[in-house]
Amino acid sequence: MLWFGFLTLLPFAAAATVLPRQTACNNSPDLCAKSYGEITHLGAHDSPFVRDASTGYSTAGNQYFNTTVQLDAGVRLVSGQIHKQNNQWHLCHSSCQLLDAGTLSAWLSEIKTWLDSNKNDVVTLLLVNSDGASASDLDAQFKAANIVNYAYTPSSQTSAPSSWPTLQELINKGTRLMTFVASLDASQNTVAPYLMDEFTYIWENPYDVTTASNFSCNPDRPPNLKNDISSALASNRLPFMNHFLYQTVLSIEYPNSSYASTTNAPSGGLGNLGDAAAKCKQAYGRQPTFILVDFFDKGPAIKTVDNLNGVTNAVGRTDLTAATQTSSGSTYSNVFKGLVTLVQKAQLGSNPSMGEWVWAGGDWGSLLGGGITL
Repeated sequence: MLWFGFLTLLPFAAAATVLPRQTACNNSPDLCAKSYGEITHLGAHDSPFVRDASTGYSTAGNQYFNTTVQLDAGVRLVSGQIHKQNNQWHLCHSSCQLLDAGTLSAWLSEIKTWLDSNKNDVVTLLLVNSDGASASDLDAQFKAANIVNYAYTPSSQTSAPSSWPTLQELINKGTRLMTFVASLDASQNTVAPYLMDEFTYIWENPYDVTTASNFSCNPDRPPNLKNDISSALASNRLPFMNHFLYQTVLSIEYPNSSYASTTNAPSGGLGNLGDAAAKCKQAYGRQPTFILVDFFDKGPAIKTVDNLNGVTNAVGRTDLTAATQTSSGSTYSNVFKGLVTLVQKAQLGSNPSMGEWVWAGGDWGSLLGGGITL
């Protein structure tokens, strides 16, 4: 009887020692009960445009890792530019001749595969509608990728809500993909209400920054809110903080990779992300909902986002701190290589000849690494 009594007590003893596992939403159990609009989501600017061996280390690339790796490492917003190429919708950086990352439907399929395997995560997608794709055009791409069932549909297409669902509510309903399009005419969108016109729901600070001291918290888009923080906040739109730096060579802008570790740092150095985010949080009276960066692994940018979200217990992320990327001028293939090298020489005090500038700026294909591929 004593042995039987001991056995009956075993389940209670086990229950006392085994703690229930907390569910993590977007890598933290502390975020599950928070509104989608209340927290900060780390964004990878031009997510599919990668600077690696597959692109000849193109200087047009904004990230060192592909979208799947970005999401594994904690990125929760991915952006891309849409262009029409040979009657198909492609993801291209400025033009498809410069950098073509393939079809939109293929990229959406990659995101769908990730969502299939990560059922407690909410992902935001921002599409820059460079060639005026219609809602029907985009809807066809989403259907081809079989990702529509994941899409969240807002209660209104013409105004921003005063509050958004919590991450847990979105997860429970299976609507874990928030899709914004810059821009899309809501009055012409009756076929795909899950495609949200970006500037109906979001306002952004300036994005074309070439000097680290010039980052600003002021609204820049939509135009009717330019430099008017109080009106932007009163509109219920979500604050979107662009924080990436361009480098300019002969009026050509490209992502500044050499300063990225400082640009994305949680502190220290001119224009660091941590100080900029704290400044914007103070100016807004709330944290930005989105922070968009180049080379997201540098800094790393996720530290600032965790600080804003009060996350100290992140789980389920891939750690990229030990990863290395080749990004020096010697590996740029021929894209901008000659210009980058020549400008660096000039900055060090040399006086390049007119012939050297002509060579660097000419369309010389891949010969000796000179010229720009047009």
